[in-house]
Amino acid sequence: MSKKVRVRFAPSPTGPLHIGGVRTALFNYLFAKKHGGDFVLRIEDTDQTRYVEGAEDYIVKAMNWLNIPFDESPKKDGGFGPYRQSERKEIYKQYAEQLIASGNAYYAFDTSEELSTLRKEYETEKKTFIYNWHNRESLHNSIALSEEDVNAKLEAGDNYVIRFKSPTNKTLQLNDIIRGVISIDTNILDDKVLFKSDGMPTYHLANIVDDHLMEITHVIRGEEWLPSLSLHVLLYKALGWESPEFAHLPLIMKPVGKGKLSKRDGDKMGFPVFPTEWKTAEGDTFSGYREDGYFPEAVINMLALLGWNPGTEQEIFSLDELIEAFDLSRVNKAGAKFDPEKTKWFQNHYLQEKNDVELAELFLIDLDQRKDSGIRRNDNMVQLIKIVGLIKERATFVSDFWEQGDFFFLAPNSYNEKASKKAFKEGTSGILKSVVEVLNDCDDFTSEVISEKVKGWITSQEIGFGKVMMPLRLALVGEMKGPDVFEIASVLGKEETISRIKKAIEFIN
Repeated sequence: MSKKVRVRFAPSPTGPLHIGGVRTALFNYLFAKKHGGDFVLRIEDTDQTRYVEGAEDYIVKAMNWLNIPFDESPKKDGGFGPYRQSERKEIYKQYAEQLIASGNAYYAFDTSEELSTLRKEYETEKKTFIYNWHNRESLHNSIALSEEDVNAKLEAGDNYVIRFKSPTNKTLQLNDIIRGVISIDTNILDDKVLFKSDGMPTYHLANIVDDHLMEITHVIRGEEWLPSLSLHVLLYKALGWESPEFAHLPLIMKPVGKGKLSKRDGDKMGFPVFPTEWKTAEGDTFSGYREDGYFPEAVINMLALLGWNPGTEQEIFSLDELIEAFDLSRVNKAGAKFDPEKTKWFQNHYLQEKNDVELAELFLIDLDQRKDSGIRRNDNMVQLIKIVGLIKERATFVSDFWEQGDFFFLAPNSYNEKASKKAFKEGTSGILKSVVEVLNDCDDFTSEVISEKVKGWITSQEIGFGKVMMPLRLALVGEMKGPDVFEIASVLGKEETISRIKKAIEFIN
């Protein structure tokens, strides 16, 4: 590639960023970084009626949380600003007028009422109204009207739009990096509106002008924009500009059934579809991956493999590995089915990979919200780190730690009914009293020493291990769960361990 690669993510600030949009941003980021290029955020806010306060900040913060920040944005000028289309309003009119001067566009004065009437007439004949080559010479526009009439209308301030004049009887050969060559008959294209008399461009004109002026080399976007490709390529040609390369990404599909993944699917099936939490002006709150406890690297890894295949069996990728391996030619054409359970699989992997100190810090935040846990940061971090190391294997989220290890912080108030019937037998209280005596003799209360002493005593007494180990676990935990029972005792300490065993003896008696 001779030019410096420049890609853009160009969302409309109409609400929170769906994970389909996040994946588009990710693929743009990976491509840019793979080729030493720039990743640009452009806010396409020409439709101010749909503008939602806070949406732009949400996009930037979500990308920062995912560790895929923008190189240029409305708050980070790289010399190609402004980066909001509403602030570029004055730029577009000259290009619309250039298209008129070159004969590639025309003024259209048709009112919405006139067009509505035409549509209804077509419908009665079971046809679809398309404003293009077959009727434009008989409609209310500068092709059909005299130059004097057109000038008079413009001077009088009549409302108008500027439409692109689609060519007739041509076959376009469009190149898409993912989909290959696409052939389009220009006779099926309608004459899209490019500019309105209120001074605002439509998406199509603004998009092309901005991509050209910002020197965008590759347009990587969702397949919903594929029908616009022919118009965009024609606009580049009409303006005498070199077209960027295009790549249209496949849709993200529902986990079950058919169709595109939507927010409602997340609500229905209990998984987030936004990167971070979103609060509406009406007070509704929608959870995000961050608030549900996912790590950003798990979300990135999951999204990267939605529609892209590395060509190997590898599934776990760091961000650097993704950048190195990413290739647009390996993006699938077909839609990619979203799998919430696979996302949890990635999350579980990355949780196991985290060091215990980092996880303990995160667990502490959770514990601080539980007034009954009794954990204090200053004198219990070493203990907390050890606890995390013992329980994380059975967890997927940090929020699972409490369920997996609440007994480290709270002595059991009761004992699992089914387990106690099996473990607490006649003679069990006597066995546990003897275990207390053994533990009292342990000066060094490490798991290794406790294990050696208790197992040695069991062997010497010729007692079945189950008769000791089951009631011991139940006494310390209240259920038949948790890591190695001697590790549990070591963390609890001698005094707490013996106290819990004595409490179980009281319960049995």
